[in-house]
Amino acid sequence: METLVDRDLVAEITSRYQALSSLVPLHAIRNEEDYIGAVFALNQLLDAGAANDGHPLADLVNALANLVSNYDEQHYPLEQITPVAMIRFLMEQHRLSQSDLPEIGGQSVVSEVLNGKRELNVRQIKRLSERFNVPASVFL
Repeated sequence: METLVDRDLVAEITSRYQALSSLVPLHAIRNEEDYIGAVFALNQLLDAGAANDGHPLADLVNALANLVSNYDEQHYPLEQITPVAMIRFLMEQHRLSQSDLPEIGGQSVVSEVLNGKRELNVRQIKRLSERFNVPASVFL
């Protein structure tokens, strides 16, 4: 059975698609210029409230966010951070010394953890997570 193509409908879809895609990249992000445009458009949509599931452009935001995320993962992969590096970072951010981390234990225990001689246990991870309000996974 042959399908009839409504040429007027296809022409209208094409016109609207081209108009929309000139503002919002609706394809795989191929280069940095596409990426910058996509991030800009995504931020504009988010600022307009389109992140709300009830917003008429919520599906567009989700599609665009997926495109940006895919590009990010390929071109800007997250560096794996060790638990020790995370502890040192948090210590620096909060201007803490080893004696300021009772969640890990006494100063000698903290020193052993920071020097890689001892690993964090579940109790220590839970307490650090609660103190710094970060997911426990950052210490694993």
